[in-house]
Amino acid sequence: MLTSLADGPKHGYAITRDVEELTGVRLGPGTLYGALSRLEGKGLIEALPAEDRRRPYRLSSAGTAVLEEQLRALAQVAQSGLDRLRVAEAPG
Repeated sequence: MLTSLADGPKHGYAITRDVEELTGVRLGPGTLYGALSRLEGKGLIEALPAEDRRRPYRLSSAGTAVLEEQLRALAQVAQSGLDRLRVAEAPG
């Protein structure tokens, strides 16, 4: 969800669609709004004023820092895995 908000504010339905495109997982309303509530409670996202009946959310500065840290860690794990696959596939 943090990655979904990295390119700008989104309301719940837009987050759900984006998460599904990114991961193949469709979030139900309870899961989505429960997660949004927890992320807001941790100060990682901020609710913006409602537009019509939709409430957009955006990353906070703390959320941006946490997302960047997590993405760097994931990139390191992915690179290590790819390196190990190359070693395992190398003729020896």
